Formats: sequence, structure tokens, C-alpha cells
Amino acid sequence: MKFLGIIPARYGSTRLEGKPLVDIGGKTMIQRVYEESVKALDTVYVATDDQRIAEVVKAFGGKVIMTSVDHSNGTSRCLEAWERIVELEGEEYQAALNIQGDEPLLESDSLIDLKNCFTAHKDTAFATLVIPVTSPEDLFNDSEVFVTFDINKNALYFSRSVIPHVRGRHKLHWLEDTKIYKHLGLYAYTYKALKEFSQLPASELERVESLEQNRWIEGGNKIRIGITEHDSIPVDTLDDLKRVRSIIADRESKK
Repeated sequence: MKFLGIIPARYGSTRLEGKPLVDIGGKTMIQRVYEESVKALDTVYVATDDQRIAEVVKAFGGKVIMTSVDHSNGTSRCLEAWERIVELEGEEYQAALNIQGDEPLLESDSLIDLKNCFTAHKDTAFATLVIPVTSPEDLFNDSEVFVTFDINKNALYFSRSVIPHVRGRHKLHWLEDTKIYKHLGLYAYTYKALKEFSQLPASELERVESLEQNRWIEGGNKIRIGITEHDSIPVDTLDDLKRVRSIIADRESKK
């Protein structure tokens, strides 16, 4: 199978303006995500509507595609980017990975785990990654999203509440009773699934949880779950940025 990587990147952010271009250990955040992505994928593009981001990507030798300023989410931006990249490259791709541009701790092995959802299961149309929760602290983190799935590794539900709920036990002890999985913001789809997803109206479960992947499930569709061991930290605030800078500085000092 031939896979396409698309990294949606916007300059505007309510909590951290211009975050794709922030410096982390001598490289912009978008460069770190791009360089890790190309280790695992046939073709990778940054999809943006901002010329500043486009110029930075070109400067480090990356591929970039300009998209409309009217997209309300990364999913619709990915669809436009995919269609334009196919025209530009003259290639067909069996699946595209939607890679978050604000996760500079991304590891290429996670992308391989996501690709395996398609290579191991030919009927996969939509896939995402989860990681087992190992620290009780994550159960109290309002930024985390949790997921349950069936025996075939098809998602049952995504929630900002911890699921499953362990009745009669304090949350500090839940990991002693069951496995709990948190969601990583990486998606992959066939073109048909992505187009259908982008055309579905927002659903009730999407609205109340503010999680657009619930729209696909509520519409009667399946999301294949891939399990990875590689955690990541999305950078949404200055505190997140400081934490990631510290982790990367520590890693690079040990090389």
C-alpha cells in the first residue's frame, strides 16, 4: 500500500499563536514533526493556509501545499490537500495519515503502528491510535481523551471522561482492576472514508464531547484501533511548550 502523510498547520491559535513556528532545540515544531513523519511514509506534505508556515517548510526542504482559509477543522483541510497532492504528484494513495503538527515528540514507529491497521486488515477504512494508561495521574488530566473498543479492535466510544468507569473503587485504584486506554490524535483514512466523513453533519455525541471522531461512529461506521507504546504531548499552551523543550533537551544531551 502507498501511504500519504498530511500535516495540517495553522498559524492562528487561541492559546499559543504561531505555534508551528516556535523554536524547540534549534528547530521549529513543524520541522520536527515533518522530519519524523518522512521516516515512515512514502510522501509527506504540510497543509497550511499561511504563507509564513509555507516559507519555513520550504526552507528546511519539506513539501507544502496551500489550502483554503475557510476550513473549520483539520479533516476538511486534509481532504482538500489530498486531492491537490494527487494532482501535483501524479500518484494514487491507498490511505492518508492526518498527523498533528503540534506534537513534536511524535515517533515514526507510531505512524508505522497506524499503517499496520490497513496492511493487516484490508477492510480498514478509518483508523486511529491509542496507548495504555500507566499512570493514575492521566485519569485526572482533563486534556486526555479515553476510548473503549471491542474484541476486533473497533472503537466503541471516545470520551473526555475516563472509560470504562470502575464502580465502587476510587479512581486512584482503577488501573489495578482494568486496562484503560487514552487516545492519541493520529488518524488515517481511505479517500472514500475521508470524503464521506467530511460530508457527514455534526452529531450529538460529537457536540457534547467536542470530539469529531464520534460523528463517524454515531453514523454507524467503524474506526479501527491500533495500539502503540509511544506516547506524545500536544503543545497547546506555554506550559506544554516548556515541558516539551525540557524533554527534547534532555534527550539530545544524552546522544
